[in-house]
Amino acid sequence: MNSIKHITLLFILISSIVSGQVKFEAKVSKTKLGVNERLRIDFEMNQDGDNFNPPNFANFTVIGGPNQSVSNSWINGVRSYKKTYTYFLAPTKRGNFTLAQATINIKNEIYKTTPIKIQVTAAIDKPKDPNDPNYLASENIHLVAEISKTSPYLNEAITVVYKLYVSPKIAVDNWNEIDIPRYNDFWSQNINTQGQQVQNGTYKGEEYRYLVLRKTVLYPQKTGKLNIEPLTLDLSMRVPSKRRDIFGSFLMTRVSRTVSAGNKTINVKALPEAGKPVDFTGAVGSFRLSVSPSKTELDATESFQLKVRVKGNGNLKLFKLPKVTLPSSLEVYEPEHKENVNTNLSGMRGSIEDTYTVVPQFKGKYPLPSISFSYFDLKTESYKRLTSNEIIINVLNGPAVPVSSPGNSSLSNSKQAVVLNSDQFAFIKTNTNFKPLKDRYFFKTNLFWSLLLCPFLAIPLAILIRKKKANREADASGNKIRKANKLARKYLSSAKKSLGEKEAFYIALEKALHNYLKAKLRIETSDLSKDKIRVFLKGKSVENAVVNDFEGILESCELARYTPIDIVAMQEDYNKAAKTIALIDKQAR
Repeated sequence: MNSIKHITLLFILISSIVSGQVKFEAKVSKTKLGVNERLRIDFEMNQDGDNFNPPNFANFTVIGGPNQSVSNSWINGVRSYKKTYTYFLAPTKRGNFTLAQATINIKNEIYKTTPIKIQVTAAIDKPKDPNDPNYLASENIHLVAEISKTSPYLNEAITVVYKLYVSPKIAVDNWNEIDIPRYNDFWSQNINTQGQQVQNGTYKGEEYRYLVLRKTVLYPQKTGKLNIEPLTLDLSMRVPSKRRDIFGSFLMTRVSRTVSAGNKTINVKALPEAGKPVDFTGAVGSFRLSVSPSKTELDATESFQLKVRVKGNGNLKLFKLPKVTLPSSLEVYEPEHKENVNTNLSGMRGSIEDTYTVVPQFKGKYPLPSISFSYFDLKTESYKRLTSNEIIINVLNGPAVPVSSPGNSSLSNSKQAVVLNSDQFAFIKTNTNFKPLKDRYFFKTNLFWSLLLCPFLAIPLAILIRKKKANREADASGNKIRKANKLARKYLSSAKKSLGEKEAFYIALEKALHNYLKAKLRIETSDLSKDKIRVFLKGKSVENAVVNDFEGILESCELARYTPIDIVAMQEDYNKAAKTIALIDKQAR
């Protein structure tokens, strides 16, 4: 019997010691998730504490929480206590991130959680759940990537057009990109889509509205199966619920949803080896070749330009032009490269050119050999060769080409020194047109006396300006008012520039109103409460209607962040704010 009592006392003692240990830890629903998924994190403690500080959740957006729950129970005489803070997070981009430590004060001791590593991958396909409240949204909004060709040749242009299809049943308030494709193994260029209008179309046989979000031209740089990463959006929308209003219309429910265009795979074919020219440099498309000199007759040591141009439709920026080979008696400089290329949905179109500066050294006729250029023609799926005509350059005047001696047979193949003419400095003038100046002195002229006396006359003016500046700087109250007025104008101007951007507009408008009051009523930020503002304006003899309008604008600034507002309502609030400020300025005494 005594042994049983001893065991019981020992068990109670051990339980009290264990229950006295403080536990504070963080638990996550998963450590690997897609950019379109949500993460739950719980901060649990077995004793109550104060001053809970969560981490800053960098690279995540808090979409829910903190939710607090407390569990307190007794089992076999042992107390069990648990307190939990819960957050729901949405990743903002892909990558490997670390959730930092959270802290709490328990019995005057600071406890910290262990950092947790989270891996965020590309968007994943989610199974549909008919019981999910977001199911209606998922069935009526679709982000689609339309690819012009899924089996192109290497360096053949393809286009990817991203369209957002929205059913007439729902309304999208705003959206933002949270993951942008990187197009690995492609040369890419985005096409400007600003100013695109919503269009009517069909999706899987049903009527939809759609908006073109992105247009991208891609040139594959590798063969085989290449992956096109998805575009991912975060959308805020309104969908009809099962409830109806008093008129029988369905009430709308606000829903946030992440949509993805999904991964796309294309199979890039290699260019055929059969018939591939030796000098082929990777040009794919349809091209024309032109070789043209700026002149065909000139004198020795006079220069001309030789232009090699390829024009057409294809991967113009992704291959090199053929090099020219000229006789050794022609001095050739490194070419100047120019590109005049536009990129649209059909790919690159335009021309590229190399311009060589050539200087003949001796008199004579010089044939410029023809230049050859080969490319792969997509229409015929075969290689084609373009060849320029031979060009004759006639050097009329200049020294003759030295005759090579038998002992120096390489002379004709080496570059010769330039022979200078005896009249090489003939362009320098040896006679001048200088004329003597008249006998006139600057000393004691009117201009001389004016320049002498001006500094002395400016001294009183400088003293006056300095005195006014000192008085202005000493006026602390006036400076404060001027500064606040400047800030009010600044924020009101910022609000006007932000028309159409709801959150930025109303933040700027609210700051403008507060700074105006601080300037006009000479009050501090701590006094900017609704009751005190009304008292201050009443004390300045401002009419009730104007005061009510001012308070109404401030309420609009607060409510607008949580309700959908169009640009017409923003313009009305801006005009109302400008009018109210003018009336207060006129009535305040």
